[in-house]
Amino acid sequence: MRIGQWDILEFCRDAKHVSPKWPEGYWPKSAAPPSEAAWKKSIAGFRHDLNEMKKLVKDANEEKLYSRIPHGDGQTLLREALLVADHNSYHLGQLVLLRKMLGAWK
Repeated sequence: MRIGQWDILEFCRDAKHVSPKWPEGYWPKSAAPPSEAAWKKSIAGFRHDLNEMKKLVKDANEEKLYSRIPHGDGQTLLREALLVADHNSYHLGQLVLLRKMLGAWK
């Protein structure tokens, strides 16, 4: 979720951004964070990038929301914001289902 969201945000903000190689570039290097601090840093990064995407949309006027991103191939800021929402909600649902299946849901 974090890497995909970051990639979409950077695509919207930076014409020189290069997306990670698919699919390996979108997965963390290890199955679990190496430490509690690394996990907290990952969560903080996710939240920071989500807030940055929200600001990008909030600060955009209608023309900017619907205009094609100049360095894209037809994408708009609105489309990318909806992609972030869709991607995050899909994976959040997977996490909820997994916790329920493991009995790790309070």
